[in-house]
Amino acid sequence: MMKMHFIHAIDNLKLMIAQITAKVEHSVHLAVNAVKERSVTIARNVIINDAEVNNMEIKIEEECLKILALYQPVAGDLRQVITILKINNEIERIGDLAVNIAERVPDMATYNLDKIENFEFDDMVDKVTEMLRKSLDSMTYYDVITAAEVIRLDDGVDEIHRDNYRKTREMILKHSQAADYYLDCLTVSRCLERIADSATNIAEDMIYLESGKIVRHLHDEENNK
Repeated sequence: MMKMHFIHAIDNLKLMIAQITAKVEHSVHLAVNAVKERSVTIARNVIINDAEVNNMEIKIEEECLKILALYQPVAGDLRQVITILKINNEIERIGDLAVNIAERVPDMATYNLDKIENFEFDDMVDKVTEMLRKSLDSMTYYDVITAAEVIRLDDGVDEIHRDNYRKTREMILKHSQAADYYLDCLTVSRCLERIADSATNIAEDMIYLESGKIVRHLHDEENNK
């Protein structure tokens, strides 16, 4: 009977995670669209919706702690609860990063792009949203192969962000009157890079859940060889 109650509690947790995931994924898409369309209205909606995401994150954490206290799970069951707890934190962080992107839009929208060079994010956005989608798919379907793909994609996003840092310096020297615009763009790039990092963390957590192997930091060690 105790096991059945535990299974029901875990199923409820999975439902809650699915709901917050859908909410945050939508916020990321809205935030990047706000930048692309220079829409203060869309950006404001992202910021307003964040309160609901924060409340959902707190409820999931409370539920995880309640399960740990009531059922004292061990082995695979314990790993499952801990993984959900960690993924919940990563998803909420992604929501915060979407808000950070949206907060740059009101200032970015004040600049006349006919007089300065626009900062293109299309390639970076495509790669980051692909990583996010794949990481969430790996979570939904317990798919370690897809999770491994996410980890491999992270280097490409890091490279784009480094290039954006160089580009920002060049544009500020060329268009000094628009320095704040390009600094806003660099902030957006940094937030996208951090969303990719969180997607990677989710993928690593799924590999841990399915295999018990901790792969966090192994990717960095391979790159430093």
